[in-house]
Amino acid sequence: MNKKILLAPVLALSMGVLGSATLHAQTQAWVSSEKDNTITLVDLGQGKVTGTVPTCKRPRHMQLSPDRKQMLVACSDSNAADVIDLATHKSVRRVPLGDSPEIFDVSHDGKTFFASNEDDAELSFIDASSGKKTGQVKVGKEPEGVKVSPDGQTVFVTSEVASMVHVIDIATKTIKKNILVGKRPRRFAITPNGQELWVSNELGASVSVISLKDYSVLATIALQLKGARESDITPIGLVMTQDGKRAYVTMGRANHVAFIDVASRKITDQVLVGKRPWSVALSADESKLYVVNGLSDDMTIVDTVKARALVSIPVGRVPHTVVLTN
Repeated sequence: MNKKILLAPVLALSMGVLGSATLHAQTQAWVSSEKDNTITLVDLGQGKVTGTVPTCKRPRHMQLSPDRKQMLVACSDSNAADVIDLATHKSVRRVPLGDSPEIFDVSHDGKTFFASNEDDAELSFIDASSGKKTGQVKVGKEPEGVKVSPDGQTVFVTSEVASMVHVIDIATKTIKKNILVGKRPRRFAITPNGQELWVSNELGASVSVISLKDYSVLATIALQLKGARESDITPIGLVMTQDGKRAYVTMGRANHVAFIDVASRKITDQVLVGKRPWSVALSADESKLYVVNGLSDDMTIVDTVKARALVSIPVGRVPHTVVLTN
């Protein structure tokens, strides 16, 4: 039976609130703030903001470099990725990503950026060292989500307008297949066994499950919430547990996160978080889920074992993405 958990009032975290079990391999959360042009740093042990890192204009998607020594930040209004040294918190260079980059991914060897350019309706290939564009592939209008396959040979791109996932061969820079999914697809997650690609459909109130063997749509998981209209359920962020048994999906305007059993494709729990949850990240031991809420300007920490929200921490104006670091 689905459970709706009411969020506790915003309060200052302490070790007593979180408990000693929250000392994970990750010790810090980096949260991009679109309106402040900064990244907010949160100490996960103390549960409080410890500072900010300045970056380029309108920082959105972030991810660690393959060697985990740098934070890569897509800045839509700077048309570039800011490369920030994790040890010094200083920007070391900028990599052009084309007009209005939204989401990007990086090749497994760290040599190539793959960036979705919304205004140009294309996926750009960019040399990470020189910053030069080495190719582009035209895709459907308003591309957003970008994900490199586990074998590094393919990159997947969502087109919000076409309601498609484009399967692109990296070596030939050509589209291998276009997959029709739900309305306005946004983000991806790949099951740890490499067999399925999950896609959040923002205006379809659903998640599409795609076979990575033949690119067929295996299932469509409808997201529902008691008392909410379908139009209020706008899923975006996705993350999987390491064993591939559970997925977490943010529900957008419904202000909840759904816990989904991967095998049965059923919702097992729903937790109330902040307004318009977008991005999610799991702690190393997977006991905590960190949820960035774009319209309440905070990050909610969720206990995944008890399926309840613990606290929300202010993290800047219009936070977009959360990444956990050592």
